[in-house]
Amino acid sequence: MKENEFAVFKGIDGDNLPDLGVMIQACANKGLSGNVAAAYLTDMLVNDENPYSLCLESGRDVGSLRQAVVHDMEIIGKLMKEGTSLPAFAGDFVPPDLKQRAYDPSMAKKVSNLAFRLMSAESAGEMEKSLSSFYRENGVGKYALYRAFRLSGEGPDMSVVPIIGSIDVKLSDLVGYELQKKKLTDNTEAFVAGKGANNCLLYGEAGTGKSTCIKAVANEYYEKKLRVIEIYRHQFRELSECMDRIRNRGYCFIIFMDDLSFEENETEYKYLKAVIEGGLEKRPGNVLIYATSNRRHLIREKYADRMEGTDLHAEDTVEEMLSLSGRFGVTILFESPDKDDYHDIVLSLAERCGIDTDRDELLSGADKWEIRHGGRSGRAAEQYIEYLRGME
Repeated sequence: MKENEFAVFKGIDGDNLPDLGVMIQACANKGLSGNVAAAYLTDMLVNDENPYSLCLESGRDVGSLRQAVVHDMEIIGKLMKEGTSLPAFAGDFVPPDLKQRAYDPSMAKKVSNLAFRLMSAESAGEMEKSLSSFYRENGVGKYALYRAFRLSGEGPDMSVVPIIGSIDVKLSDLVGYELQKKKLTDNTEAFVAGKGANNCLLYGEAGTGKSTCIKAVANEYYEKKLRVIEIYRHQFRELSECMDRIRNRGYCFIIFMDDLSFEENETEYKYLKAVIEGGLEKRPGNVLIYATSNRRHLIREKYADRMEGTDLHAEDTVEEMLSLSGRFGVTILFESPDKDDYHDIVLSLAERCGIDTDRDELLSGADKWEIRHGGRSGRAAEQYIEYLRGME
């Protein structure tokens, strides 16, 4: 074994630091601060999915790998010590305020703090303890560093890729719908706690906050290792492969399907139905499906389907159409707000945005706006407030 050869970690040159420009560029793009050498090396460590980091992510014992990682930390420690001789601007680096960074601020701070602890450690064993603590609390790789994901590619080339940028919406941003929010959070709370939980279907009028609720849940339960993967209808065939890749990870995953519905002649729902529940392969215990739809029963149904016709077993046909929605153990109705609730939403949004307008004038304008824009909804209220902000 070579002197500076790593036993566990991959992709790091044990003999030399990368060029200074490479390290600064990486730290700037990800929002990492402090010594750029320490931050750069630490970022490589928290991205390295290996048996050691994956075991800690899932709370399992690492066995003799701990001693191997202590060996690797001795090499990392020498490289970080080289970083102390960098110019002052790289020794105490402050990242630029880019409009969009790869990591959200909270994760960038965690990685930067870990880099400081590793660089300040008095021994390789102390470094290993700090690193293992990070893996246990946050995990490793992209699922540790990002909140939301989407699928890219098909078949063997399919990959789960991060959605860059933080999810900044909170449940408190959605005015009203307290019972609906509680029903969703109760189910999610049970899920991340390892208790019994169900797939959820949020259905009802457009613009009532169904998708906002799910995005807010992804944001607010991030620290409890909840991650969200958004999947579109044309990607349903990749769902089994996606579940295979995440079933053994130390996270809870929500597969998010927005605006889910099918026409009567579309058959993708049959494939989805089997994958959700009913096929030979059991859905992983760390995966739930949350979907939104304007339809309660998801598949378009006509009166003719319930009437006698050419179908000898019309009742069976109807049951088949309704069977997909039955896969969701929790269904939550989002109705359009009445006039008073709509006014409450408008007033709350106006106060939040600092719009100082006479109350009667504000509500009168809101009523006119909803008549011209498809009726009362949270979305109409937001659009009205954005219109007023643009007029200031």
